[in-house]
Amino acid sequence: MGIFSDVLLTVDFDRTLTARDSTIPERNLEAIRYFMENGGAFTVNTGRSLPMTRVFRDIVPVNVPLLLYNGSAAYDLETDTILDAALIPLDQAQTILRTMEQFPDMTVEIQGLDAHYIFEENPAWDAFSEGNHCAWAHARPEDDLGPFLKFALYGQLRSTNVSALYEYTPAEKARFDEVESLLRAEFGEFCEVFRAAPKILDIHAKGVSKANAARALQKKLGRKILVCVGDGENDLSMLRGADFAFAPSDAIVAKQFPNVCPCGEGAVADVIYKKIPEILKDNA
Repeated sequence: MGIFSDVLLTVDFDRTLTARDSTIPERNLEAIRYFMENGGAFTVNTGRSLPMTRVFRDIVPVNVPLLLYNGSAAYDLETDTILDAALIPLDQAQTILRTMEQFPDMTVEIQGLDAHYIFEENPAWDAFSEGNHCAWAHARPEDDLGPFLKFALYGQLRSTNVSALYEYTPAEKARFDEVESLLRAEFGEFCEVFRAAPKILDIHAKGVSKANAARALQKKLGRKILVCVGDGENDLSMLRGADFAFAPSDAIVAKQFPNVCPCGEGAVADVIYKKIPEILKDNA
């Protein structure tokens, strides 16, 4: 038992745990270790796929399963096992072909357990995947690519950094607003559509959310308090569904939740060192 033994803390990765340049402030890592050493349960709750966790798996300490694909699956690092996977209840090949036909200006990607896949030549996407240390390949829509957990639509990628997903023109924003609306009309009966960043749309099985994944993990662990930290629109369900939620002061959703310092200064550390002790004191 420790001072944080009642708490499950789940945090978004990009621009929450990381700075805007995708580096992880050492202050966050120190705080996480302190939190876990004193009984806290900690994990990353991210839209990233299993292949895209390779960049942080050996750096960020966690002591409960990672929550991935915006809540579509959990991953137990100790046993190398995917848990609680929610599959998209649609034919993969037909869905991908239909989406490519409807949105020829977008890059359509399947995020699998072993790699990310696209179905047309796109050197910018290749470089982006490589730059983010994500296994990638070109495939055909009818290929067996493993469980159909998530597919995504990207806009034009002008750099290999994750920041490329946040850099957009007014015309690109308008187009993504339109595509998001059309995707909800096309797949809304069976799927959830998340705006993971201004220039990427994620599609998952109906009912999937970061909030549901966090609450399921909280129940499994028997923790009394769920604290969440996030920065983007795909974090809204997690933040609204938490017992206590916080956002970096430079987050897209900063105006909607209590703020801590900017992500580059150690937003997660602020929550651990300042906010959670206040919560525990007020709820003693």
